Amino acid sequence: MIVLDGSVGEGGGQILRTALALSILTQKSFKITNIRKGRCDSGLKAQHVACIRVIDSLGACESLNVKVGQEDLEFTPKPITNFSVSFDVKTAGSTTLLLQSVLLPLMFAKKSSKLTIIGGTDVSWSMPVDYLKNVMLAHLQKYAKVELKIVKRGYFPKGNGKIEVKITPQYNNQQYDNIEQFINFLSEQDTKIDLLEQGKLLQVRGISHASTELLQANVADRQSKAAKLMLSKLKVPINIQSEYTSTTCAGSGITLYGMFSISDEISQKNPIILGSDALGKKSKRSEDVGTSAARKLIDTIESNAPVDEYLADNLIPFLALFGGQFRASKITNHTLTNILVVEKFLPVKFIVENNTITINPN
Repeated sequence: MIVLDGSVGEGGGQILRTALALSILTQKSFKITNIRKGRCDSGLKAQHVACIRVIDSLGACESLNVKVGQEDLEFTPKPITNFSVSFDVKTAGSTTLLLQSVLLPLMFAKKSSKLTIIGGTDVSWSMPVDYLKNVMLAHLQKYAKVELKIVKRGYFPKGNGKIEVKITPQYNNQQYDNIEQFINFLSEQDTKIDLLEQGKLLQVRGISHASTELLQANVADRQSKAAKLMLSKLKVPINIQSEYTSTTCAGSGITLYGMFSISDEISQKNPIILGSDALGKKSKRSEDVGTSAARKLIDTIESNAPVDEYLADNLIPFLALFGGQFRASKITNHTLTNILVVEKFLPVKFIVENNTITINPN
């Protein structure tokens, strides 16, 4: 059994989410202690319990006696047997963070799957759903076809947003006796991550969104206009869509992403897409929200790296499986912690040097 200390590194829920995903993929059991010991309110939160419950719904584990505040957990995985699941987080808990626990194993399952998840789509301390759809998933399409539909947005504190995700695997890990054989097979495919150069910025796209009750105040349009004004110095086409949708509670946000190319064409094999985002608050002017997201994108672009700090974190398991290397704008504690967890489950070692991460060929 793999033993993990939940207090190492960034000491948050990422350790548990990554462990759950890799446990299902490898069918290796694990025990985690000191869950979220690095946080002021240690132990499992409702969103972490939800991750385990949705895994249970997939048939990928037996029902566990987990509860909010629990600091220790033993997890024994089972093969996925249910490939159509609807799950309600019942809070504004992030739907994108929940997906971190199940997306990876479903991408390498024996058949296609469909998830319907209700919860928060644009909430603090998590990847906005537009970033997931337009940045992260763009990098994963060479491994599996992942289609994401935003049915309804969900803001804090009530959530109640809804997304639908359909996953069509390209590689089935259950065809192999163990994870080592599967990784050897994947290493022979032409799918290595190769992201060392940023290339030329071709365009900036984005989505500025707000609930319909903020339409009269033109919140989404003001966020978009402010972002465009700051981004204009980049001297490339800028296309930021503004949208208003009916939501359970008021909220707004904006996600921006720059698209780059080494050869004036956007690569499908190793796309170069840098993202940023900002959420609206009652105490924050809409113009400041748009400016904040634009400033973060510009700072990331000026790093000359082809991978932003948030994508780096999420690419670690795929780098381990498929091999290759990438250079990030910043190596965060989240990324380093993900490396520690992945090395526990998979027969790989990472090398981190000058913001570049690669797999040790030995």
